[in-house]
Amino acid sequence: MEKATAGAAGTITGPEQTRASKKSEVWGWVRFVIYLGIIYFLITHVVGLSRVSGHSMQPTLNSSDILLINKLSVYTGKPEYGDVVIVKSHKLSYELIKRVIGVEGDRIVIQGGVVYKNGEALPELYTSGMPDDMPEVLVGKHEVFVMGDNRTPGESLDSRSSELGLVQTSEIKGYTIMKLIPWSAIAKPLKQ
Repeated sequence: MEKATAGAAGTITGPEQTRASKKSEVWGWVRFVIYLGIIYFLITHVVGLSRVSGHSMQPTLNSSDILLINKLSVYTGKPEYGDVVIVKSHKLSYELIKRVIGVEGDRIVIQGGVVYKNGEALPELYTSGMPDDMPEVLVGKHEVFVMGDNRTPGESLDSRSSELGLVQTSEIKGYTIMKLIPWSAIAKPLKQ
């Protein structure tokens, strides 16, 4: 039978102290793994960062801008006109950053370099370039029509192209909140 002795301050020493120390160490590791799991969940499902590559969103976003991304809204909300979203299409091997121009049920057409949604010209002060004309497109169920803010032909791979086309809402991986580097808000469309 092992004996435990009481120290000068009345603390327990011996096998009981060793067991308590091991138990405390195990719980420390368990808490560490739980914290890592929470951090991983937050980074992969709640917020994230994205770096802009290319010129398709100029003048709103420039190449090398760092964006703060809201990933939680993918699960809790629906895309709206003017949202700047991260798209991971099954048709492409990379992500795109684009602006939502039309949502389910909208009719989008481009005539004379002007984008029309449901027969009304969009007041787009955040764009550059003049897009080519495009016949009317009806946005289907669970789809969005996206465009880059740089409307110059050939500068943006977006819903005008058969390579991408209409985007499934399930292919939206996040919504931009703001630019972190350089620090600034992201231009929103005027109210229609």
